[in-house]
Amino acid sequence: MAIIDNAMLWRQFSVAIDMLGDALRDCPDELWETQLWEDRPDQWVAKGFSKFWYVGYHTLFWLDLYLTGSEEGFAPPAPFDLVEMESGEVLPRTYTRQELLGYLEYCRRRCQETIAGLSVEQAHRVCRFAWGELPFAELLLYNLRHVQEHAAHLGMFLGQRTRRSHD
Repeated sequence: MAIIDNAMLWRQFSVAIDMLGDALRDCPDELWETQLWEDRPDQWVAKGFSKFWYVGYHTLFWLDLYLTGSEEGFAPPAPFDLVEMESGEVLPRTYTRQELLGYLEYCRRRCQETIAGLSVEQAHRVCRFAWGELPFAELLLYNLRHVQEHAAHLGMFLGQRTRRSHD
């Protein structure tokens, strides 16, 4: 029994991707390289992975990868790097707004095509990652939540930093 159809799933992904795109477009230039977390002494902050642009890249990278259902053989399109998967990662150059918006459109098309062509058999295909395994359909829901989480976080950050007084 299917309770979610392909069109329903795409509508939800489309909105989440739109939210991410809005945040990337709306970020003022002076906040593009700002740390989202200033008070967390963890690996992300130490390596610069908590910068606004990088959280956008991180979100797109995993959206793209999870649409394949496997880490094996995955590579993001040029000019992007596999920074999210390699040990001893080095922060890549700062990606521009236009590069990330181009990656967003690439991911939007891939996501829409993947969901439109999703069969019952594909939905049940088991996907394995270092953190566990799950059916591809569930991976899509996990992926949707991940995009929503970071899109909301970037939007909240912008709201807090760009709030205007309404006298």
